Amino acid sequence: MSTATAAPAQRAADVVDLTGQSALARLEAESIHIIREVVAEFDRPAMLFSGGKDSVVMLHLAAKAFWPGKIPFPVVHIDTGHNFEEVLDFRDRTVERLGLKLVVGSVQELIDSGELAERADGTRNPLQTVPLLRTIAQHRFDAVFGGARRDEDRARAKERILSLRDEFGQWDPRSQRPELWNLYNGRHRPGQHVRAFPISNWTELDVWRYIAAEEIELPPLYYAHEREVFHRDGMIRAVGPHSLPTPEEPTEQLRVRYRTVGDMSCTGAVLSDAADNAAVLREVAAATITERGATRADDRLSEAAMEDRKKDGYF
Repeated sequence: MSTATAAPAQRAADVVDLTGQSALARLEAESIHIIREVVAEFDRPAMLFSGGKDSVVMLHLAAKAFWPGKIPFPVVHIDTGHNFEEVLDFRDRTVERLGLKLVVGSVQELIDSGELAERADGTRNPLQTVPLLRTIAQHRFDAVFGGARRDEDRARAKERILSLRDEFGQWDPRSQRPELWNLYNGRHRPGQHVRAFPISNWTELDVWRYIAAEEIELPPLYYAHEREVFHRDGMIRAVGPHSLPTPEEPTEQLRVRYRTVGDMSCTGAVLSDAADNAAVLREVAAATITERGATRADDRLSEAAMEDRKKDGYF
């Protein structure tokens, strides 16, 4: 594993305060503190891990938090059945490399059993809530780490670091506790659980600077590559088994990359020549819209789409 001083070239560009700490070092220390606090306070924690950049960074922080021991909790993936194959391969390689237990909740299984119905628009991200809550209940997880960041959208911006969920897995703003400095309240009743967001205070740029500094491997989708795509609703969609163009949507070869790697049926790419971390950093620094606003169709369903999903128990 790389250490915090493994990439001096990237660290040199970081901002250093009067205490001698860089911004990245402060964020890393805060996140590791949160992860250790949750593991100390809760009986059955787990971490959501999709293979996306935020969950990859979160897992890297967890590995550092307990190094040289192993990460002392399982990782959970809610598989929509429409995931990018490259991301699933990366997920499985990472789990094997770190010797982790992987728990998978499947949207497809619930559709096959008749417990969920396909949506008219073909997207599956909004269907993840049911298998997520069922997986949490079946394994009696009392704390679930998530990679949400406050800069992604308004619903996430007002989240606590520890977010209480009721017996039905739902988020109620009136039940959330104040958080002063780095004091977190993990009290909950039987049946309730807590979502913990250790990288809540990071930005997309912070995440990429950390990936560059720590030399963290990501799925290749995050870097520019040639791909057959088509245009829909102002987004660039990849052609694939779960993302097919209509006869009115001509395809073309474009050089693209992904800023998020969620469900293939609702995740778009961006035009890019950024083939390495340095180029991605320059691109992200110049971006004027968040990655979810730029590339996620499911967040465009309504102005309150993410807020509604949060109340139902998603993320």
